[in-house]
Amino acid sequence: MKAVLRLTMLACLLVAAPVRAEPPAHTCEVPAYLLTSESTLPKVEAAAKPGGKLDILVIGSRSSVIGVSDHSAAYPSRLQAYLKEKLPGVEVNVALELQVKKTAEEMAPTLEQLVTDKKPNLVIWQTGTVDAMKQADAEDFRNALDEGVAAMQKAGTDVILMNLQYSPRTETMISGSAYLDNMRVVAQQHDVPLFDRFAIMRHWNESGDFDLFSASPGMELAKRVHDCLGRALSTFVVDAAKIKAADLRIQR
Repeated sequence: MKAVLRLTMLACLLVAAPVRAEPPAHTCEVPAYLLTSESTLPKVEAAAKPGGKLDILVIGSRSSVIGVSDHSAAYPSRLQAYLKEKLPGVEVNVALELQVKKTAEEMAPTLEQLVTDKKPNLVIWQTGTVDAMKQADAEDFRNALDEGVAAMQKAGTDVILMNLQYSPRTETMISGSAYLDNMRVVAQQHDVPLFDRFAIMRHWNESGDFDLFSASPGMELAKRVHDCLGRALSTFVVDAAKIKAADLRIQR
């Protein structure tokens, strides 16, 4: 009888015990205000029509591929994949031009010729991280941004500026505020969208989507971050280009 009583009590406890919920999936959502721009992308809008061709050139440093040995998992390739989903009937090509360890001042003189040669509809210029690490003069950085954006616009492309990546481990060692501020100012002056990678990654870290403080984040985390950046960037591009769902219908 004692054994039966113990089993009965155990069964009652198991029934009464709350079901432990599975931890929420990491959705890497981005607040709408971080994916909204008052500046537009008219050349992207013109190209993103059924039967059209959209060529995008990403100019960046190693953080375009860092931690990802397979470039197909890096954010430029993920951007291409997500844009193909969002823009049915449009041929989307995203190319990557790596400028390893180069500051904005070193890159700026080459940008007009690069655009002239590649003929993209859109350039995403990812910069600022190397400048912050090398502690480049903030005024020189701003002048280089101004020169580079103006040169690319003159060469006939839309431009998006992408700022520094966020890392809580290096935030106290590398001051990026001057570079972040200057990128915001230059974007406003030239009326180009600014993809705030820094704020987006900080949001993911603070919301618990990613633990960016880890000393050895690992390949899987890097792939997830790159995938989320590609998805967020695709939404940003479509929104800034003012592309509506009705514009994407393939005429039959």
